[in-house]
Amino acid sequence: MIYRFRAILDTQEDVFRDIEIEASSTMEDFHNAITQAFGFDGQEMASFYVSNELWEQGEEIALFDMSEGGDTVRTMSETILEDTVWEKQPRLLYVYDFLNMWTFMVELAEITEPEPGMPYPNLMYSHGEIPAQAPEKEFIAEKIDGEDDFDEDDEYGLDADDYDNLDFDENWN
Repeated sequence: MIYRFRAILDTQEDVFRDIEIEASSTMEDFHNAITQAFGFDGQEMASFYVSNELWEQGEEIALFDMSEGGDTVRTMSETILEDTVWEKQPRLLYVYDFLNMWTFMVELAEITEPEPGMPYPNLMYSHGEIPAQAPEKEFIAEKIDGEDDFDEDDEYGLDADDYDNLDFDENWN
């Protein structure tokens, strides 16, 4: 089967690409198709994140497993597209280049039969120009019910201005 995706750059302007890819492809194949479709060289770190209808970040599928110890991360080269995305789980977040944070919302639009003689992956449609720099990200923490706003006096009774007067070696382990 062929998956048809729309990858939308998270920016003010409308910038997106429609990509066809075989459902049996790896997530690394999909990563390569997206980077090529948007004109990136593909040399930066990247990750996919399983997402829901609210575009919340879920499980990570990394280009490489950079974890240490017993915690392992799913990697793109070992993860098949159809095992990650399907009709009832159609959304992914894709982050390319963690220093610049190019962020994409990727959604499965259609599942179709392959066209004879068509090479896949296939860039079906391209709209908009990618900006010279990644859009700025605004990270806002949600306030937990019952939690007070930040208090400048910490739990040890120090005022925020007192930190300037502390010796560096004070309370150092």
